[in-house]
Amino acid sequence: MKRRLKRLGRWLVEVARCEIKVFVDTAPVMEKPLAQAAGLGWQGKHTNLLGRDLGNWVFLGAIFTTLDLEPDTPEVSHCGTCTACLDICPTNAFPAPYQLDARRCISYLTIEHKGPVDTELRACIGNRIYGCDDCLAVCPWNKFAVAARDVGYQPKLGLPELAELASLDDSAFRERFAGSPIKRIGRDRFVRNVLYAIGNSGLPALRPVAAGLVDDPDPAVADAARWAMARLT
Repeated sequence: MKRRLKRLGRWLVEVARCEIKVFVDTAPVMEKPLAQAAGLGWQGKHTNLLGRDLGNWVFLGAIFTTLDLEPDTPEVSHCGTCTACLDICPTNAFPAPYQLDARRCISYLTIEHKGPVDTELRACIGNRIYGCDDCLAVCPWNKFAVAARDVGYQPKLGLPELAELASLDDSAFRERFAGSPIKRIGRDRFVRNVLYAIGNSGLPALRPVAAGLVDDPDPAVADAARWAMARLT
């Protein structure tokens, strides 16, 4: 016991002397290849990390340290001949397995892309207003994963009406999505996405909602409103 405590004491001293930096989507860190090198999983054909026991519904973080650690065995791909993630993509954003064209990815278009979305892709977005993840949802490895029990991962927003979301001004948007990652994209990009969903809804009753935003100060919102109106005539 004394020897174990002594070894533990030396290890704690070593840890205290090392440098540590933690990143959770806060720096340009290549988490996915690092996670594969650490043996957590592999980058699937949809380019995201997945594992035998984890599936692909996971969040990745990285700890950089000067502490000398024994490396793990890197994981290898177990996708086999499966192409479910490639086949389900609404915008055909995968030119080949393990390759993603972000310019066609709905998650990129609805979250990162500023300004109007190409007209050829708007109908493919459907009713998605923040992200997509179809390629993750269809992965057969998810059947081995265990659902998260932490309350922080539970749904909070429910299924709000499109008309209600389209009516949000900047202050109402900030208040509604405080504490949510949705707040990061801002009101204008969010309402633009809502208008694409309205245009794809097939519900003429939502046309007046779009009509009320054709003169919106944000050009992308106004353009999306005109597009939605034209779709619902």
